[in-house]
Amino acid sequence: MEFDLTPKFAQKLFEGDGGSYYSWSTSEFPLLRETKVGAGKLVLQPRGFALPHYADSSKIGYVLQGSDGVVGMVLPNTAEEVVLKLKKGDVVPVVLGSVSWWFNDGGSELVIVFLGETSKSYIPGEFTYFILGGAQSIMGGFSPEFISRAYNVNKDDANKLAKSQTGFLIIKLQDGKRLAKPNKDNTNKLVYNINAAVPDIDVKNGGLVTSLTEAKFPFLGQVELSAKLVKLDAKAMSSPIYVTDSSVQLTYVVKGTCQIQIVGINGGDGLEYFSIITTSKPALEDLASKESVWGALSLGVVEASLNVSAEFGELFKSNIGKNKILIPPED
Repeated sequence: MEFDLTPKFAQKLFEGDGGSYYSWSTSEFPLLRETKVGAGKLVLQPRGFALPHYADSSKIGYVLQGSDGVVGMVLPNTAEEVVLKLKKGDVVPVVLGSVSWWFNDGGSELVIVFLGETSKSYIPGEFTYFILGGAQSIMGGFSPEFISRAYNVNKDDANKLAKSQTGFLIIKLQDGKRLAKPNKDNTNKLVYNINAAVPDIDVKNGGLVTSLTEAKFPFLGQVELSAKLVKLDAKAMSSPIYVTDSSVQLTYVVKGTCQIQIVGINGGDGLEYFSIITTSKPALEDLASKESVWGALSLGVVEASLNVSAEFGELFKSNIGKNKILIPPED
């Protein structure tokens, strides 16, 4: 089977005064459906408010832009709302079944990209959202009689609950409308700023790599995903890697241009990308640095596998030992 691995731009699904939402659809990018991963992007204007909702997928939100974001969550099997502060570089897991709302309390755009695993989704490869209130919401779908009995209110109040909010998905809150304030302790526990973290790999003129797993950030364990931020300097190269299990890596290019080579499924001005891997314990191996499996294999196996002389095999193995996973440009 041939796969189209061409990078795709997101399609705008909704736009209003409060902001917009973009999605990568399986009709445009069938590989998302095949690999059961999905992606979306939320853009909130100042005072923009994404109405409370839940989704059919576990995902990770990565803040691309903004310094005064707020997210409120009610995690599964809890009856408590946690309110968190968000800024550029923050990683926030969104657990399957959790109800969340998102608010831009700043003066410039708040932009968050969501990458997630969709094996349990209604549409594999896409996130489906269920809005609690507003037009086309769960509340609006119930009859006034049902709402009246369920919430112990009269029918006039039931109509208010179901129909007062005419906005959909994202609205703009009026000045003076106040929401719950973020809690610093919960933010420190449930949000991780990957931009501020000490890189796992830092190569002069090559770039840096910061990996994020459950070991560093325990809350990631609830979404069973891991993440990685890579920043390549201009004309630098990342050595080849491979995944030893069936997990999938989904990458969002934050900025820059590059050339990517992918083998195994019959530029520029530097690059920055954020990616997720669909496991909480990623098993990634390197092919070209001093950690390469080629370096571990015995010389005879290398000779036979590549059909080269012993002298060439020794040279090949010695050169591998000199490389790092990020390779600076040649002089």
